[in-house]
Formats: sequence, C-alpha cells, structure tokens
Amino acid sequence: MKKLILFFTAITFVSTAQIFEPVKWDFSQKKLEENKIELSFKATIDDGWYIYSQDAGEGPVSTEFTFFDPSPDRYGVDKNWVQEQVPIEEFDPNFDAVLKYYKNEAVFNVKINVLSTEDFTLKGEIYYMTCDSTQCLPPEALEFSFDIEGVDESLIDKSFIEESKSSEGTSTGKSMWALFFIAFLSGFAALLTPCVFPMIPLTVSFFTKKSKTKARGVINAIIYGISIIIIYVALGVGVSSVFGADALNNMATNVYFNIGFFLLLIIFGASFLGAFELQLPASWVNKSDKASDKGGLMGIFFMAFTLALVSFSCTGPLLGSVLAGSLDKGPVPITMAMLGFGIGLGLPFTLFAAFPSMLKSLPQSGGWLNSVKVVLGFAELALAFKFLSTADLVEHWGFLKYEAFLVIWILCAIGTALYLFGKIKFPHDSPINKLKPSRIVLGTLFVITAIYFSFGFKVDEKTNTYSSLNLLSGVAPPVSYSWLYPNECPNGLQCFHDFESAQKFADEKNMPILIDFTGHACTNCRRMEDNVWSKKEVFDLINEHFVLASLYVDDRQE
Repeated sequence: MKKLILFFTAITFVSTAQIFEPVKWDFSQKKLEENKIELSFKATIDDGWYIYSQDAGEGPVSTEFTFFDPSPDRYGVDKNWVQEQVPIEEFDPNFDAVLKYYKNEAVFNVKINVLSTEDFTLKGEIYYMTCDSTQCLPPEALEFSFDIEGVDESLIDKSFIEESKSSEGTSTGKSMWALFFIAFLSGFAALLTPCVFPMIPLTVSFFTKKSKTKARGVINAIIYGISIIIIYVALGVGVSSVFGADALNNMATNVYFNIGFFLLLIIFGASFLGAFELQLPASWVNKSDKASDKGGLMGIFFMAFTLALVSFSCTGPLLGSVLAGSLDKGPVPITMAMLGFGIGLGLPFTLFAAFPSMLKSLPQSGGWLNSVKVVLGFAELALAFKFLSTADLVEHWGFLKYEAFLVIWILCAIGTALYLFGKIKFPHDSPINKLKPSRIVLGTLFVITAIYFSFGFKVDEKTNTYSSLNLLSGVAPPVSYSWLYPNECPNGLQCFHDFESAQKFADEKNMPILIDFTGHACTNCRRMEDNVWSKKEVFDLINEHFVLASLYVDDRQE
C-alpha cells in the first residue's frame, strides 16, 4: 500500500501551510588535472531525516542528477557518472522494505572532462526525496550551476566527444521504435487488402521475366521496394513541413484537428465497409503509369508511385490512422511512422521477387481480402470516436459521454463478430457457404471483446461511479464524464477546479492540498486515474487526508 502511495506522491505536488527544509545543499568544484574537474554535491541533513541513494530500491524516489544541455562539444562526463559514498542499508518503515539512504550528510561527486576552449556555465538539477521515520516530503528539484573555465585545445580529450555523441537520443529512440513497429504493422495490413495483395504476383512476375538475369531482377525489385519507402517517407516529411513542429505539438487538444480526424476516419471506415471507393484523380495515375514505361531507375520509381496511387483506396485509410497517431508528436515521429509504413508495405514485394518460390505459399486472392477490409473498417469507425471524444471533452459539449462512447465501441465489436459469423454482409462480399475456422476464432475474440467492454458499466457502490476498464484508459472519456453518474472530479472524489477555493477549504479543514495538473485530452492523466487512483489505498488516502485541486491546463472555458 505504502509503495503505491509514495509512487503517487512522486508525480504530484503537495502544498502545505508549512514548508520543511531538512536538507541543505552545498556545491563546489576542484581541478584534478588541467582538463579534468570534480564537481561535488554535499547534502547536510537534519537529525531524524534522510535522503535516498541513487539506487535506493523499489518504492521511493532515488536521488537523481540531471545536467542541462549536455553538449558533447563542451564537456564529457566520466563513465562512472555520479559517484557516492556507501549508503546505509536498513529497513524503512515508510515503504516497508530494506532501502539505501543517507543520514546527517551525503556527498556525491562527478568528474567531467572539459572539451571547450571557452568558458561556460554548466547547469542542472538534483531530484530527491526527504523522509523521516513517519513521513516523506514531496520530491524536490533543486537547480545547480558551475562556472567552468575553458582549456587549451591541445588538452581536449577527443574520445569523450565521440562517446557523448553516440549516446544522444537513447531515451527518445525507444518510443520512436514503438511508433515505427505500429506503423510497420499498418503497412503490412495494407498489403492484405484487395487493392494491394493481387499486385504481388503481378509485380514479381514483371521483374523476374523482364530482367535478363535473376540477379538483375532481384536488384530491380529491391529498388522498387526502396522507392515505395521513399514515397511514404517523403509524404511524412511533407506533412511535417506544411504544419511545422510547433503546430504539430499543439494539435492534441485542438478541437478542429480532432473533429477533422474524426470525419476523415469516418469516411475511411465507410470506404472500407464498401459504401464507396476512395480514388485519386485518374490523370495522376495515367501520368505516373506513363512515366513508368521509360525504364531504368526512374521507371521503377514511377512504378512504385503508380502502386501508391492505385492502391490509395485501401492504403489511404490505414495511412490516415498512422498519421492520426503521430501527427501531434512532431516531425521526427511522423517521419519514423511513414518509414515503418513504407517498409511494411514495400518489403514483401522485394522478398517475393528475391525468392519467387515463396509465392506458392501465399493464399489465392478471394473474398477473404474484402473481409480484411471490413474488419479494418469497423476498427477505423471505433477509432474515429476517440478524436470526437477529445473535442467533446475540451469544449464541454456533453453529447459523447462515457456511456455513449462505450456503447459505440461495443456495437463496433458486435458488428465485427456478426460480420465474421456471416450474419451481415457488405458490398463486394463473396457468398459464405461454410464458416472457416479462422473466421470462427476471430469472431469469437470480438464477442469476448464486446463482453469485456460491457464490464465498463459496472458501478462501484463506494464511489458511485463506473468501474474503469484498463484497456480503454486514455481512449475512452473518464468514467466521471457520465449522464447517469456524473462527477466533475475524477473517480468520484471531491475536488476543486481553482486553487483559491481549494486553499480556502484547506485552511478551514487544516488539511494539505494535493494539486493535480491534468487535462481533458491528457491520455497519461486518464491512465493514472484509472490504474492508480482507483486502487483503494490511494483513493482512501486522497479522499480522507487531502484537499484535491484538479487544474485543467487545456480547459477552453473561463
């Protein structure tokens, strides 16, 4: 229980009438060599209090050092990073565990190699938590700065520059690869649509028969696959250039952006269900097809471009979903997403051209391709309401509340199941004489999904709110945004939406304030409320011991 409570405390800010400062920090530096400096961080700790080691253990916030603007052209950090004394390792009653911490005094040192010939200021912050035997203060971020003198160029250690450059971007790389993988799967899904799948044997046959040698055919197919990738990456770069980085980052809460994507995905979903076909102007296709007859590298590139244009009715909806998921994250994620989509779509063409015998293992084109489109169409329709929900929450329109959203997703799941079981049909569907095992299994999974969604209507008697579904955290509206069980505060808690009212009430009750900086369109905020705040230990702690101030940073109303 205490681990959950302290974890929650670590990501919020508690304001009390009295501010404790049981830890005081001193910063100093000394020169070890002409180009090496040791920075020292000394913490003087009041009796009865302690701070944690950099590797305290599970539960508390470990002491963490961050250097701002870690430019590899100015300084390099020693491989051992921040060194510390041997900590005390004893039982901590706050977390009910054996942890590492310091009492009375703690000294941390870090060695840096100066890589600049000019003087500069090195800035950063220390993030740490202070506790005594009965309580913990909120984690504190303390900024520091050191004035560093430049050194002669002959003394600069060049190896540090290379090491620093190679380590940049590691943390952001992980999320980029996750986005890349999702986009890759979307590109592969586009391959299994009626517009693209039949093109595989035709394209492979073209390269294997027209090329004078097998090796040349493989090379041409590789160029073809790379051309597909280049086309989609260029699309991502173009979108980023048109909107700009700042505009992209502000789109997550923009009402017009969310409504636009809602309408776009509705159109794409209807297209996948067979209501109509999305087609680009025929003149574009004809010009591209004509250019592909020229041969050579440009001819192969325009063959790939023709594929992108002809297959737009199938790839467009999936491409729109990929853009919808990455457009608000910035230019680099968009480019990474388009790279993944292009590889997912283009790689199979190259592989089948290199190994034509693999074509024998492919299923024949048929009605199953349209089934893939229909299932994707239901998914597009469900996803569309995520964007409409964001606009509804930000503007407080109140027409797409929790119940309506859940019903729509249940209907989409049931509709998909009924379609797979052959109970409903759409244009371009082939007759179903006998259900295949794959359709039965997949249809059953969608029935189970619909049942799971229905558990979202279960009411928690204690809070008088719906029980949130973890899989829909951050996707569905918050359970408090309801017609039957409305509550302006998350999870049925009592809260204030302006700091002045919260402070006045806290003074009257002599209770601390818990400030929750949140947002109507904040996905991580919803996940925190659904997965952490809903736990009994955390809920009771907030409800009984704090005055909650939920401040919405994206609220459009005065």
